[in-house]
Amino acid sequence: MPLDGITLGFIARELNEQLSGARIERVTQPEKDMLLLLVRNNGKNHKLLISAGPGFARMHLTAGQFINPMEAPMFCMLMRKHISGGRIMGVKQLSGDRVLMLSIEAQDELGIMHPYEMYLEAMGRHSNLTLVRDGRIIDAIRHVTDDMSRVRQALPGLPFVPPPAQDKIAPQDADAATLKDKLTTLTGRLDKALQRCISGLSVIAAKELCYRMTGNEQTSLENIDINALCEKLSVFLKKLPSMQPAMLLTDETGLPADVFPFLYLSYPADSQRPMPSLSEALDAFYDGRDRRNRIQQRSASLRKLIKTHVERSEKKLALQEEELLNAEKMEDYRIMGELLTSQLHLVPKGAENVQLFNYYDGQQLLIPLDVRLSPSQNAQRYFKRYQKARAAVRLAAEQKEKTLRELEILENALCDLEISETEDDLTDVRRVLQEAGLIKKDAEGKKKQPKNQRQSAPMHFESEDGVMISVGKNALQNERLTQGARGDEIWLHAKDMPGSHVIIHSEGKPVSDATLLTAANLAAWFSKGKGLSVPVDCTLKKYVKKPSGTPTGFVTYTNQKNYLITVSEADIRAIKQLKNK
Repeated sequence: MPLDGITLGFIARELNEQLSGARIERVTQPEKDMLLLLVRNNGKNHKLLISAGPGFARMHLTAGQFINPMEAPMFCMLMRKHISGGRIMGVKQLSGDRVLMLSIEAQDELGIMHPYEMYLEAMGRHSNLTLVRDGRIIDAIRHVTDDMSRVRQALPGLPFVPPPAQDKIAPQDADAATLKDKLTTLTGRLDKALQRCISGLSVIAAKELCYRMTGNEQTSLENIDINALCEKLSVFLKKLPSMQPAMLLTDETGLPADVFPFLYLSYPADSQRPMPSLSEALDAFYDGRDRRNRIQQRSASLRKLIKTHVERSEKKLALQEEELLNAEKMEDYRIMGELLTSQLHLVPKGAENVQLFNYYDGQQLLIPLDVRLSPSQNAQRYFKRYQKARAAVRLAAEQKEKTLRELEILENALCDLEISETEDDLTDVRRVLQEAGLIKKDAEGKKKQPKNQRQSAPMHFESEDGVMISVGKNALQNERLTQGARGDEIWLHAKDMPGSHVIIHSEGKPVSDATLLTAANLAAWFSKGKGLSVPVDCTLKKYVKKPSGTPTGFVTYTNQKNYLITVSEADIRAIKQLKNK
């Protein structure tokens, strides 16, 4: 949901109220197009998230946790130099459009105070975040050269040029007379006309205004009293700042589908959940959505590489199975050799074939011969064919076992990519594939691993009883999680398919049926079965063993019970919320 001008106006007012005078304690850059300001105001700490990501551009307070890169990017270092220790003087929306300006005052190295402006342009793929002092750009999170845009460049040292002004009315300036002047020149549907004359209005917001003014989302201008409409619309736009609370639109499964700054009458009221603030509504909507999108982008090349290896392994497996089918022909070679050896006196020299009695089935067998060879040499020829075929079959059986193991590792890796949440998780997936010899260590851009590589962490949940449940996100985490569990703790895993190892940290205490069901739901959801009629095995960790020489994350187990589990994303979201209560 790209933020429109109406919603950004509410965000500006909310942030201005909460952050005016706040001190910037720390600046981090968890993503290449995202800045996180840790600020303190009135004795409280806040995290201000500013994202210029295409499709995810936004500014709001967040409670989310973000992992920063091992080394801060240059843009982050520059922001720290200029605004760390400074104070936020205010947040303002420009002309009712999709541009927010953060006013900051900060000291330079000589102790001289300077005013700064930080501009967030939430304009889809043209979104940007720019720090400006004295009218000149200090830096932009996304550099725009003259090759990319002849109208506006965004490079350090250049004068900052605001986005071109549109011939539209800002909502706060929309009086009845101005609205009438605009609308009387337009025809067609009212919602389309409102988009053309009021700045920052999205399709959804335009339809909401149309519905509130006329009771219909797609009323035609020709059927409306323009004077009455403009009077009513002007009054409504003037009272926008007082409208509350923010609403989180949910779909039929209860998952967030959109965010509204107030109750939208054009949508069912029972599908809109009131939120304490617009920031919390945006946090709930973007929670996981932005992260999943970024991880999917980063893992795209690795995913393609894995799928290529899967296709190759499947072709190898088909050839190996075909080779194994030749085992029957191999036995024919042996029988022909034995029959020729035992009945040499019946084989004419120079014959193209001979019919001999097969004492294995009591029938006559026609045996092709090489006319250039003697009967004895023909028999040896068949024995050599038998030995060669037997060796090939033995090798094919060994290779098939190896190929099946490789396919298992690759399918596990694809499953692990689906639930990866951080760059560290992706590093784990690559490492397992590298250790198995399936991809080269330089296959992902020849990046050198830092000496103090962070260890990725599994997911943690709580049951209704307050019992901690851990879920591995990849083979490395699965192995560490299972090896580190107590022998009397419960271990779960989806049966006969790639998936997460799940541990119930019961600390030796009895586990309730509710906790066991929660853990089984997690094991079913974080598996290749994705929660749809998934058989889940459950046993004590002391019955789980790792055979020597097996791939990372591979285990065998005994004394298990099996449950058939069906679970939805809404169920998993409810489990996640238990921890936050």
